[in-house]
Amino acid sequence: MDYFKVHHMRQWTHRAYLAYHYPLYFFYRLGLISDGAFRKPWPAHLGWYIRGYTMDEADQVWSWVVDTLVSKNWREDTCQIYDQHREERYLTVLVSGTPVPLLERIADEISANYCVGTELEFEAGRYTGRSSGPACIADQKVSLTKAFFKTNAIEIDYEASYAYADSASDKDLLEMVGHPVATYPDQRLRQIAVERDWQIFPPT
Repeated sequence: MDYFKVHHMRQWTHRAYLAYHYPLYFFYRLGLISDGAFRKPWPAHLGWYIRGYTMDEADQVWSWVVDTLVSKNWREDTCQIYDQHREERYLTVLVSGTPVPLLERIADEISANYCVGTELEFEAGRYTGRSSGPACIADQKVSLTKAFFKTNAIEIDYEASYAYADSASDKDLLEMVGHPVATYPDQRLRQIAVERDWQIFPPT
């Protein structure tokens, strides 16, 4: 979204995207829809922005996002945890609602082993603007991650694994592992972590 705003491109797409999704926030705040139902459409529809783009054209977007925004906003303390896991030779996997091509660029940036995200539909050499499967968010993070491991014949000891997340919509992902860590959690996830005696980072 920032890329297209800064470059003054696809402003009508941007307005349509916000007009469609922002009302969901009010439904969520009123308790009419769940956290997951509020969040799922956002990554599912990010493909609107690159509709009609070739892979090379979209790569310019992903590179700008990583180089201009992502790489300048790492949290040093969480990076230290990540580096420690890598030193201990843990398999590192990014699981996010982010479109897979962008997530792959981020994974390359930090040398993550794999990534699981929202797949974008690509036909006849161009992105269609649609997702080719479910958005990787809420309960879908678990099903898509497990499907990825199964497809790639990767055996995982979930009880010995760690997961880090900051939103209540990530509850299912955190439940999947033996070492869940609520990381800079939102208020609802913090409550869940306290109730379940999960680790909270940074400690309070």
